[in-house]
Amino acid sequence: MDLSVYPLLYHCGFWAGLCFIVSTITGNVSQVDKLWSLTPALYAWQIVFSSDTLQMRMVLMAVLATIWAARLTYNFSRRGGYTWPPWEGEEDYRWPILRKTKPLNNPLVWMAFNLGFISIYQHFLLLLIVLPQFIAASAPGKDMITTLDLVLALAFLLLVLVEYIADQQQYDFQTEKYRLKGTGLALYGEYKVGYLRTGLWSISRHPNYFAEQSIWVVYYLFSGAAGAGWLNASVIGPVLLILLFQGSVFIHNI
Repeated sequence: MDLSVYPLLYHCGFWAGLCFIVSTITGNVSQVDKLWSLTPALYAWQIVFSSDTLQMRMVLMAVLATIWAARLTYNFSRRGGYTWPPWEGEEDYRWPILRKTKPLNNPLVWMAFNLGFISIYQHFLLLLIVLPQFIAASAPGKDMITTLDLVLALAFLLLVLVEYIADQQQYDFQTEKYRLKGTGLALYGEYKVGYLRTGLWSISRHPNYFAEQSIWVVYYLFSGAAGAGWLNASVIGPVLLILLFQGSVFIHNI
């Protein structure tokens, strides 16, 4: 029996609605950030358990999504991303920048933006990046794990490792930078410049962003390995994710 996408859409809609309600009440629109690393893994396991039979490729993809989720959740948590009560905490610095620009400085326009883009679109995107697994679950080769699947799994894990190293280097840099500021000592080298220029950051301005986008491109390739075709509808997920990151970098550089 073919899987139905509607349970996934209902699941996604629940999180989108919850985030809009909570962000409207609290004034903090960073509620989606707290779920960003969690919902893709939830969708992945929902696909696994929605199938009539246990498909090993689906289990493999869900395990990989869970590994990604655990690492990103850890990184978000140690930076103070989770608080109690959970709806409190700092708002991402990019939202106040956008909130001051026209026409988003109009309260009604901002509310519409919060509903349409921040809450609905971003949650829908988190579902779309897992869509290759949904496509693969109904593909001709859905019941077989091939050598290509194992190669893709290895590539996925290596990219998670790259992202971990990049985030760790950034975390160490920021910790030391603020320690120096706290002691009143003069900043020097890259601490004076304000951004990291060593390690993976000497190769790329945003190595963690590169790894994150590449992770979901690899995830998409699983659908091709399952026989759904190397260009199928689920490509929309990684493409939109890449575009979102480009917009994020643009705002960061304002």
